[in-house]
Amino acid sequence: MLTITRKFEFDAGHRIAHHNSQCRNLHGHRFTLYVTLEGEVITKEGASNEGMILDFSEFKALTKEHLISHWDHAFFVHEKDTVLRQFLDSLPNHKTVVLDLVPTVENMAKIAFDILKDLYQKTYGGAFSLHSVKLYETPNCFAEITAQNK
Repeated sequence: MLTITRKFEFDAGHRIAHHNSQCRNLHGHRFTLYVTLEGEVITKEGASNEGMILDFSEFKALTKEHLISHWDHAFFVHEKDTVLRQFLDSLPNHKTVVLDLVPTVENMAKIAFDILKDLYQKTYGGAFSLHSVKLYETPNCFAEITAQNK
């Protein structure tokens, strides 16, 4: 099997309410997301996507529409963080993403993996599979989830 990877970037904020360090405060990051697909190269002669697993422009458009556009310039909040949720709800037209998990980079990577796995399967019917998602919170810190670890 061959893999292809596309890099995406977005800005977002969060807080880890019960954390014992600075992360308990409201703060933001420039997140970098690497999405890797695994599959066979299309060999149909004359097809516009011959020699590809998936055209990178399709890869980009679909991922941006269904994930990045929802997460970019949003604030992630855990559903049980009621004080922060109440505050964010008081801001007109604020872009808030409520998660059922604490918004750590590990949990966000898992959520992204689950969203994208279902999206690609529904859209392409198993022509390839989601191999991994790697989400950088900072240039030096990331979480990675792979299909074999799911």
